[in-house]
Amino acid sequence: MESIALPASVTELMEALSELPGIGPKTASRLAFYLLRGHAELALKLADALHDLVEKTRFCSVCYNVTEEDPCPICSDEGRDHKTLCVVEEPLDLLAIERTGQYNGLYHVLHGALAPLDGIFAEDLRIKELEARVRAGGIEEIILATNPTSEGDYTASYLLTRLKPLGVRITRLGRGLPIGGDLEYADAMTLTRALEGRREMEG
Repeated sequence: MESIALPASVTELMEALSELPGIGPKTASRLAFYLLRGHAELALKLADALHDLVEKTRFCSVCYNVTEEDPCPICSDEGRDHKTLCVVEEPLDLLAIERTGQYNGLYHVLHGALAPLDGIFAEDLRIKELEARVRAGGIEEIILATNPTSEGDYTASYLLTRLKPLGVRITRLGRGLPIGGDLEYADAMTLTRALEGRREMEG
């Protein structure tokens, strides 16, 4: 049996790797043995990176992006436009928009999209925190940059009903983005056009 044929440390590594999204037991086994075959330096580098990830990173208490400082460098940057707030589903979406170099406002990371059939509801996302930021004042435009998927569209519509009464301008990214795609995979030019072509949302 595998548990007898392999040392416990190798089995534990394979089991841990297989819990990552997109990595099944076979891929986990290949990765574990790749590290075993004379790649000790890479294994130690990976271990150090994972340790730092757990010990040093947290979520910004303002925008909920991943950070080592609180508030994060974006929220604390006085040179950015603090009147515009871009709402994204995940930190990787924020990173994709930052790469365009075309947006200089602030962000709010929801950490997901509404998907009632999958058990993801408003209370599971950072929606109350978003409302609190808007109620605090100073924000004039909210860009809803959720993904152009059914869940992303549903989330944007839900946010519109929650935020519209607060008296801020609400826009949605233009449809330069492919339907059903994710922001994190969009190229910089496509995202730039989507930002430039954002449109007013109406309830």
